[in-house]
Amino acid sequence: MSRHRHVVMMPLLLLALPLALPASAQTATPAPASTLDAAARREIVGAFARAMREHYVFPERGEQVAAQATAALASGKYDDAGTTAELARRLSADASAVTHDKHLNVFGGQAPQVEGPPLEMPAAEAGITRADKLAGGVGYIEVIGFPPLSFSKRVTDAAMSALSGSRALIIDVRRNGGGDPESVAYLVSFLIPPDRPINDIVSRTEKTNDTTRQSFRSIRTPVSFLKVPVYVLTSSETFSGGEEFAYDVQALKRATLIGETTGGGANPVGPVDITHGVTAMIPSGRAENPITKTNWEGVGVRPDVPVAAASALSVALKKAGSKPVADIAAASMQRVFSPRTTPLPGSGAAVRKLLSAIANGTTIQGIVVPQFASQVEPSLPRRRAELTSLGTLRSVDFYRPDGLGGDEYNLTFANGRRKMALVMGPDGKIVIASSLAPLAPLDPAK
Repeated sequence: MSRHRHVVMMPLLLLALPLALPASAQTATPAPASTLDAAARREIVGAFARAMREHYVFPERGEQVAAQATAALASGKYDDAGTTAELARRLSADASAVTHDKHLNVFGGQAPQVEGPPLEMPAAEAGITRADKLAGGVGYIEVIGFPPLSFSKRVTDAAMSALSGSRALIIDVRRNGGGDPESVAYLVSFLIPPDRPINDIVSRTEKTNDTTRQSFRSIRTPVSFLKVPVYVLTSSETFSGGEEFAYDVQALKRATLIGETTGGGANPVGPVDITHGVTAMIPSGRAENPITKTNWEGVGVRPDVPVAAASALSVALKKAGSKPVADIAAASMQRVFSPRTTPLPGSGAAVRKLLSAIANGTTIQGIVVPQFASQVEPSLPRRRAELTSLGTLRSVDFYRPDGLGGDEYNLTFANGRRKMALVMGPDGKIVIASSLAPLAPLDPAK
């Protein structure tokens, strides 16, 4: 699940919010957003109230949030919210005060502009940053996200197969922000026999109080670590789907959790277009473990061995009978998986085609999948204006694979530099793409 499809979500907001703000801008200052008059405020609050009534996983709380927002508008509480960004922030805070749901959020206005060097997630391919063989036959893998299995299975198979034969296995989810529950279940499948229950997602049917249940079970994997002791490293930053992985293996008694209590977000979330460029991330489901009959919402996953996250690797190595080393680079004897260094075929051309269509005002149908097209079309005028201000696109340079299984590019325009990530389906159409995030200007002296 992301901090931020029916998925257990992640800070890589690409899974949750089309053309959304990437993690690199999390400490940014908001750019000026569109101004609001009273009529626009009424429309936004009304649409948000309807969305909470129709979508939120717990209908009673959804109704409570809706009634509170409506009353706040009538009382004049939002009268001085002059921009979409400010009104969205207040709606978010008021809703969170009722639900205490860490996945519930409201976004409005343009993407923030980053102050200073952007913060970056580590290089990862389909959520995996590295796999290593450590001293004493210990295997190590870091997983920072769980992209949909159709994007990640090949990479997960390669990394886990490279660790086959390990006498102990360390799985590091300290920086994991979430993802797709099917992918979570697939990684768990490497540790347990096939066809075992792992996790359920109970989802509310839109505009009703009815629910559906989707059950995830283990499946056969190319290699198995069934008889290998497993240590899972956690931190307070482990969130959503990263927490689900830790919770599942702990409930199955299949791993020892070492580190810190996790963030406490267990409700799958998806985007709802409100109006006026405002998007609400509204959880419409909840996780339910088949063993515990509950989840980690609001409390996090408590480790079996509580230690500071920075010490977790050292403690795990000691428990595995190896020399305790805190840094994976120092502990590694052989790195057996690294993210690829070349782009996927056709991804660079897809970037150019999409940006050209947006800049020229032509249709993006046929370039992106229909679901993505319907989600981003309301924002196209604003993005066209942004591209107009940037001027001619001069270069599209592959930077690295992104965490979802796609590619990240550095873009140089006549009037600035940006970066953009995208994921393509097997038919060559774009499944998801990020917003343009600022890059540092090129140094003319270099």
